[in-house]
This record gives sequence, structure tokens and C-alpha cells, in this order.
Amino acid sequence: MKFVNQIHPSFKLNGQNFNASELFEFAKDLEKSGIHYEINIGKFLRQWLDNNESVLVKTSGSTGVPKNIQLYKEQMVNSAKATGIFFKLPENTTALLCLPSNYIAGKMMLVRAMTLGWNLHIVAPEKDAITQYDNDYDFVAMVPYQVHHSIKSLNKIKKLIIGGGAISKELNDQLQNVDTEVFATYGMTETITHIAVRRINGLAKSNEYTALPEVKFSLDKRECLVIDAPNVSTEKVITNDMVQLNSSSNFEYLGRVDNVINSGGVKLFPEQIEAKLSLYISIPFIIASEKNVELGERVILILELANKEITATISEAISKLNPFERPKKIYTFSKFPLTETGKIKRKEVMNILKESLNNTK
Repeated sequence: MKFVNQIHPSFKLNGQNFNASELFEFAKDLEKSGIHYEINIGKFLRQWLDNNESVLVKTSGSTGVPKNIQLYKEQMVNSAKATGIFFKLPENTTALLCLPSNYIAGKMMLVRAMTLGWNLHIVAPEKDAITQYDNDYDFVAMVPYQVHHSIKSLNKIKKLIIGGGAISKELNDQLQNVDTEVFATYGMTETITHIAVRRINGLAKSNEYTALPEVKFSLDKRECLVIDAPNVSTEKVITNDMVQLNSSSNFEYLGRVDNVINSGGVKLFPEQIEAKLSLYISIPFIIASEKNVELGERVILILELANKEITATISEAISKLNPFERPKKIYTFSKFPLTETGKIKRKEVMNILKESLNNTK
């Protein structure tokens, strides 16, 4: 069935009403602006308003090589409606787009606004975007880096969702002291952003992720999450994320199966060790493993540290881990390779490290 593009009559962009034809012309003006983030918004809006049933979207590349995938517009509309229902965000909701719209998270803020009739304020996707304006918002999406630089201004936001990266223990602790309702999201490009969320502050805070409407969960033989979300994906999505499944609509995240370390028969999740260390270590780092005769695999710590000097703070942080979790070897990088969205490319780091170690033998 052909997708019929409808713009909600209450939809506003920076306070201005647009119908479909007016929005198309505005999108062309944005593309001509010469401002990078506006060009990306303009390109997507023109894609959204064309006669095609799908749009081409690029994945972030955090778990592999970035790739382009086709998403059906009807499914993107379904995702927007599910967000509106779950978070109770009716028409005339005020929202902020401060994420780059060349990725799915930014695109979906535009789709939600057009579908649900929001008043969307668009700004440059800078680290402290919320601090630069006096506006108050009902709903905002940010990455952890932006939240870190916006703590003192979060009172402008009623509901905040955080995605695109791990939330450190330090940031999590800071968010306990704000009035904003803050949620961590779980999802990916293939599921058209979040299909589960968990509250991370207030009386409703939880370690469990709860499914959005019409989403069900199960496990495969690896104990990895399988997502059944027919409104946003025609096929079940099989992930590499190991979880503790508490029900068909609730799970606790453990870590990625391809990152799991089996050290002396003990299964360790790098993401959990990193969360503990992040309270004390402020520089970029990752936990990984290397082969070991006695343990099979041993835990290693890789730091972005130009001078290679391991500080007392880092040593103290390691001492607070339980014995199985403590890194048996520490390596340093002068600069980590990053994805376009700022995530450390773990596989590339490990490939560079292995090559470096082989060259020193």
C-alpha cells in the first residue's frame, strides 16, 4: 500500500506552522543555507515528503562497519505514535531537536513532530545546546555527552530520553538530583530508535527496560535478546545483547555477547566493569581481553593516555573492583578511533593493539 504523507495540522517548526508543500520549500531553503546541520535536516525533510515508501538511513557503526538500510515510512510513523503513547506526549508538545539528523535519532524527532503535531525547536547539535536558549520543553532527546554538559539547565525539560551511549555512574548519580523525568533508551537503527526504556531517576527508577506498545522480547540460544516489534520491523530483530529476561516486556541489560570475557570459567561483562571504573576514571577507556594460558582469557584495560603514565587514581580505581574483574594488563593509546557519533571503535582498537603487540615480538 502506498504511503500517504500527512503533516499534522498542529505541527510547528520553530513556532511556525507548515503544511506539506510549505515544508518542502522550507526544506530546500535549509539545504541552501550552507550550515551543516540545517542541510541534513533539509535533506531528510525532502526525503520524507517525496513519493517513496521508504527512506535510506545510515547506522552509527559502533558495533561494525556503518551501513545504509531502508526503513519504511509507515513503520517510522508507527514508532512515533508508540513514543507519543508511552510518554504521554499529545499534540502541541514542545520538543527540541539537538541531535544530528543524518542519523535515525535526529530524523525521528522530526517524524514525531510531524506525525503527532508537536512544536519542534531545531538547534545546532552542540554539547550544550539546551543551555543556549531560554525555552522550556516537554520532551528532549540527547546523548550522554550532551547531558553531561547540560546538567544545570535540565530544569528546562520535563521529560528527557538518553540514548547513543552508556550512561556513566557519575552522570547517573548527578541525574538523581534533577526534577526532570529522565529515561535511558534501548534500541537501534533497525528498530527505528527506542523500543524499550527505563526510568533512571525519581521514585519510578529501575534497572529494568520496559517495552513500548506492541513490542515483545524473548531469548535465543546464546541468551541474547530477540525483539518482536511488528509495527516497526517486518522481521524479528536478533541482537548480540545478553540480557536477563524478566518477562516478555521487561529485561535487564548485561552486555554484548561479542564482548563477554570468560576468565577462568567466570563470565565477565566489560560494560559492567566499565560502569564501575567510570566513577573514578575521567579519561576515555575500554575493558577488553586477551588470550592467557592459565585463565583462557584475561581482563585488560586500554586507556587513552598520551604520556603512558598510569596515575594513582587509576590504580586506586582498579583496586575497588573484585579480584576477577581487575585488569591483569594495562595498555595505552594516544588517541582512540571513534565513530561519527563519538563512540569508541572497540574492534578497531583491538586490531591495532594486536598488530602492535605482534610487531614488538
